[in-house]
Amino acid sequence: MSTAGRIVRLAECDRAQVHFSLDGEMRHALAGDTVLTAVLASEHALRKSEFGPEPRAGFCLMGACQDCWIWQEEEEKPRLRACTTLVAEGLRLRTTPPESWP
Repeated sequence: MSTAGRIVRLAECDRAQVHFSLDGEMRHALAGDTVLTAVLASEHALRKSEFGPEPRAGFCLMGACQDCWIWQEEEEKPRLRACTTLVAEGLRLRTTPPESWP
């Protein structure tokens, strides 16, 4: 169990592992984790703010704000809310917007 992230898992460690990619690096989470939980279990931030250099790690944690948007690696796939989206096997995420982002 890694403790390098902002979130440290204390219970429910017996759920199945799910593998996903973040900025090209393989990571793992547990089945039923949200993308936000999965990322913050191995990182200190979810992404950088698009309005400045500050790191962002989610704000409301219930899908009401705009703070936890994260992009999928495939440009044709939509960005997603990390706090309300469950992590899935093989999900490929990026913390910066794609070149084609407006």
